[in-house]
Amino acid sequence: MVQAGGSAGRRGRRRARRARPIAEINVTPFVDVMLVLLIIFMVAAPLLTAGVPVALPRTAATALPQEAEPPLTVTLTADGLVLVQDVETAEGALIPQLRSAAAGRADPRVYLRADGALPYERVAQVMGALNAGGFTDIGLVTETGGPAFGGE
Repeated sequence: MVQAGGSAGRRGRRRARRARPIAEINVTPFVDVMLVLLIIFMVAAPLLTAGVPVALPRTAATALPQEAEPPLTVTLTADGLVLVQDVETAEGALIPQLRSAAAGRADPRVYLRADGALPYERVAQVMGALNAGGFTDIGLVTETGGPAFGGE
């Protein structure tokens, strides 16, 4: 009888060893999900830029660092339209709209996208309206790859 009890005890121990949980994490599903998210963000990122077609002038300036708050963008098209965040705005309503936008923002920065074919006078007039609207930090958006004028 001792032998029978001893063999039954061994069987129970063997089963206990087999039923032990595995202490390893299976990272394959995690990697799959991360790759899918990476692809989604790579496809969606170019769609988040301002969608008004403007032929920006080319300069040798480098890109500005990204901020936490999305920037306010004012666009001047070649045919003379003024757009605030992709919304067409009449010239008479520009300064009041900018003042209301400045009141709701913590960052006084605004990006001005102007078509390269526009005269400088028109760009300067809109910059004056931006200043009168409460924005003191105006960034001019350009394309890279322009003349370096002897710089690196």
